[in-house]
Amino acid sequence: MAASPCLLFLLAASLLYGSATVVVVASAREHDDPRRAAASTSLPAGVSTPNTTVAATATGGRVYTKVCDATRFAELGLDMSSFPYCDASLPYAERVRDLIGWMTVEEKVGNLGDLSAGAPRVGLPPYRWWAEALHGVASTGPATLFDDVGAASHSGRAAVNNATVFANVINSAASFNETLWKAIGEAVSTEARAMYNLGKGGLTYWSPNINVVRDPRWGRALETPGEDPYVVGRYAVNFVRGMQDVPGAVAVAGGDPDSRPIKTSACCKHYAAYDLDSWRNHTRFHYDARVTERDMAETFLRPFQMCVREGDASAVMCSFNLVNGVPACTDARLLSQTVRRDWGLHGYIVSDCDAVQVVAEDVRWLNLTGAEASAAAVRAGLDLDCGQSWKVDKAHGGGRMVGDFLSNFSLAAVAQGKMRESDIDTALRNQFMTLMRAGYFDGIPRYAGLDQTDICTDEHRGLALDGARQGVVLLKNDGGLLPLDPGKTRAVALRGPHARAPESVMDGAYTGPPCRYVTPREGISKHVKIAHRAKTTVYVGGINLHIEKEGNDREDLLLPKNQTEEILRAAAASPNPIVLVLLSGGGLDVSFAHNHPKIGAILWAGYPGGEGGNAIADVIFGRYNPGGRLPLTWYKNKYIEQIPMTSMELRPVAKHGYPGRTYKFYSGPEVLYPFGHGLSYTKFLYETSCNGTTVTMPVAGRHCKGLSYRPSALSSSGAPPPSCQAINVDEHACTETVSFNVSVINGGSRGGAHAVLVYTVPPPEVAEAPIKQVAAFRRVFVPAWSTVTEKFTLNVCRAFGIVERTAYTVVPSGVSTVLVQNGDSSVSFPVKIQFSV
Repeated sequence: MAASPCLLFLLAASLLYGSATVVVVASAREHDDPRRAAASTSLPAGVSTPNTTVAATATGGRVYTKVCDATRFAELGLDMSSFPYCDASLPYAERVRDLIGWMTVEEKVGNLGDLSAGAPRVGLPPYRWWAEALHGVASTGPATLFDDVGAASHSGRAAVNNATVFANVINSAASFNETLWKAIGEAVSTEARAMYNLGKGGLTYWSPNINVVRDPRWGRALETPGEDPYVVGRYAVNFVRGMQDVPGAVAVAGGDPDSRPIKTSACCKHYAAYDLDSWRNHTRFHYDARVTERDMAETFLRPFQMCVREGDASAVMCSFNLVNGVPACTDARLLSQTVRRDWGLHGYIVSDCDAVQVVAEDVRWLNLTGAEASAAAVRAGLDLDCGQSWKVDKAHGGGRMVGDFLSNFSLAAVAQGKMRESDIDTALRNQFMTLMRAGYFDGIPRYAGLDQTDICTDEHRGLALDGARQGVVLLKNDGGLLPLDPGKTRAVALRGPHARAPESVMDGAYTGPPCRYVTPREGISKHVKIAHRAKTTVYVGGINLHIEKEGNDREDLLLPKNQTEEILRAAAASPNPIVLVLLSGGGLDVSFAHNHPKIGAILWAGYPGGEGGNAIADVIFGRYNPGGRLPLTWYKNKYIEQIPMTSMELRPVAKHGYPGRTYKFYSGPEVLYPFGHGLSYTKFLYETSCNGTTVTMPVAGRHCKGLSYRPSALSSSGAPPPSCQAINVDEHACTETVSFNVSVINGGSRGGAHAVLVYTVPPPEVAEAPIKQVAAFRRVFVPAWSTVTEKFTLNVCRAFGIVERTAYTVVPSGVSTVLVQNGDSSVSFPVKIQFSV
């Protein structure tokens, strides 16, 4: 871990302001480090446990599921009726204003960190904000505590040892199935509410990770939905809706969106332009992402905009890195202006853990003191600081708890005139309004009965299996080697380091203990006998969290050398071509295997979670027809020699020889497997009856925008550019649509699911435009020898809009193309866009 000398372990500390209240403090440089030790509930000498707690783990005492419980107030020696913030008949804003009004400035400051002190003097208990739910309720963070198997329950209530571990996000993204993404969010939030009711978890979850994968070396690719900003944004919208939406619930208080009830609070992270952890001498704690305004609008901000505007996420997390010289968590333009004012966030903004400390102590930005850095962050729009650090005192052989910067330095900032107390009030308002919406103060009756029986249910385990199967991608299948017929292939030789993959490999990062854990060997053994020698060999290899993970970017795109050698030996020794199964988050250059005649099939299974072994086996033996498609481009290893990770440009940079990034802009040599690649045990063909259309759009106020044209395109045509080259979508109603049908034809004897990806291609004369971009996608099931016709309707502004050099999103005039494409088939038709001035 670079930068400051922080130890990664958990501590217990008492908070002030009244009775001795105990919280578990997570020591971390950043909140997302999967290497962190499990939470401990041991207490320092002389510190007693609290008598009562609100849905937070305590040794003994009663667990309440809402703050505004008269009995709880009475146990504190208080009369709840004296506090209007507990009057449920009042609007949330009025209640929050009352609560903050009761608090002293010292109490307010004590609630600016993820381990908030509360204000027991006026009935407000401490609260632990930090919990994770990337692909299931995770043990990362102090708010969620699982009971050890065989040990007594943390809270004296029913023990909870496990939670459903779904496949990692990169797997789920490969399904291109929005229904699946939302269903996973719904299942995770149900288990989260059950944990809360049992006093073992909170209501605020810092997931999902929606950073676009710009570079194939990034160690956190497994946590993300891939490289396309629109797909990443649609994942965010659906997962957040699954985590937050209460069916049938609407905003109260005259439609105020800040009053809409939420099941749990979800947080889109890490904002913004964060996609480098540790590469050579660059770390995320010091890295300054130099990004053009066009790339920010087109790629780095778009998923967050969708998450906030369409998903109504109740939180956004700012990142460690600087963006164009300014730390993200102190950038008022990014936070207050963009997230809250322009996008209309209904919730709070939290820092990545210790990000404010990084500003002062690592980056030493503007040589700010702790008080100045805290003031800068709060004034920029930060509402909550995650960060609990333990500083080593080498001279005395011990250490001291630093805690989060805002709680430590905001009093000094106010005293020094660098921050107003009203700035703190604004931050607390955003926090408490979110907790009000989540039922922290009043409860949500429909979820009050959830308990341990709602965790690891058959339904959730079945969803985990189905999700893992949907995300498996068939990369190669020469001669129809797969699926194997168990009736004919009665035994297989099983090789490779991941055949008995440990839980940490199958589950990946950000996970709790799984309900059930099935290895590839266990899954395959349910179908056939595992033999030392057999005519067919299955090799299960890939990489793991020692190679790609948070805090560690990859050195290359290759398999470990010993695995490559083992695979080649296995192929040479096997009578029949072998099956290669790969576990990884990012892409792998397995050109040697793709071109090898004795390696007949290659499956990518990502990190498939607790049911992963069954999912892999179901695909290999034909119980499930694979329909996953790559959400990432798989480059050949030469790519990393052509461009450094520190180059933030998406488009090719000719003067440096950089080939560009992602399928939208890459102009280099042939890749191994393109974005969207994925085979099936049948062939899917496309047909469309649309042979072209024209869209005429009015120009508001006769305001037209210019376009950058290719000089060669203009000179070859001999015609001048159109009088109105483009329109700014922000100044247009954007009601125009293009509708068309796509018939998906299954030309084989196996039914299967297929992800239909619809791209748009800008007019060829426009310079520096994307090669193509995803405009829509849908996963459909097509029975054997059948045809399913799907209707697509594209909004012209969203689907055909491009970001010009000036960073305006515009619709260009000219002939664009709609393209529906897979490895076996493609259909396209032109769309002429013209403007009436």
